[in-house]
Order: sequence, then structure tokens, then C-alpha cells
Amino acid sequence: MPQKKDGAIAINRRARFDYEIEETFEAGIALQGSEVKSLRNGRANIAEAYVGPEGEEIFLINADIPPYAGANQFNHEPRRRRKLLLKKKEIAKLLGAVAREGRTIIPLRLYFNDRGLAKLLIGLAKGKKTIDKRETVKRRDWDRQKSRLIKNYG
Repeated sequence: MPQKKDGAIAINRRARFDYEIEETFEAGIALQGSEVKSLRNGRANIAEAYVGPEGEEIFLINADIPPYAGANQFNHEPRRRRKLLLKKKEIAKLLGAVAREGRTIIPLRLYFNDRGLAKLLIGLAKGKKTIDKRETVKRRDWDRQKSRLIKNYG
């Protein structure tokens, strides 16, 4: 099975570079049967996906879950909107932060939990400016160089 050790199916690596994550939430996803089968094969992409509020609900938009080969005519739409399942208080907090503070909700990780249910880790984020991104790259390079020096010279 192509899943990683921690059950991860898809990881949005670009999210932590482009955004400063303030708080994370674990959300369930309303999926069809063929979508779950496709996820179990380890096929999904959340790199271009985003989370958007619509009314009193929150949806995962533009996430790509490819069609499952064995489903034939009963297959799903690959990039359809999928409802996220959260508690009312969590939804209210997210909607308030998006409306008042101009925050963004970013999908970080799609995975199966211990019980075998598909979950999405979403983050309440604030966009980084270009100078912050350069600072992140500098810090990463310095940490890499520092670890090399410690390894070589003790």
C-alpha cells in the first residue's frame, strides 16, 4: 500500500512556506465510496486545494481525488466540493476568523486516523510576505549548514 507510516495520503508541503499557521483543526470529510477506495490506494492531491465557507458550512474545494478504476459508471467527480465535518463551535471560530481578521483556512494533511477514517488537518493561517519567505529559506539553509558542521567537526 503506498501510504506512509503515519497514515498520510497527501501532504501540502507548500502551505507552511506560504502561510504562517496559527491553529490547526482535525476535520472529517463527507466522501463517496469510490473516493474512499481511491484514497486507500494512496492517490490524492491537496496542493491546489483550499477550504472555503459557504453559509454555515465549510467545504474542501479543488482537492483532486482521481477516479477509482473498479467503480466503472458509479465513479465520483475528481475535483468536486467535499463537505468538512467539524463541531459547531469550531465552524463558528473558523468563520469568524475568516470574516473579521482576514485569515485563510488551508488544508495541510489528508490521512487515515487510527480507526481507519479519512481526516483532513486544516490550519487557520495568515499569509506570509515575501520577506518572511526569504527569512524562512535563510533559516532553513543555516540549520542545514549548522548540522553539517556539527556532524563533521563534533
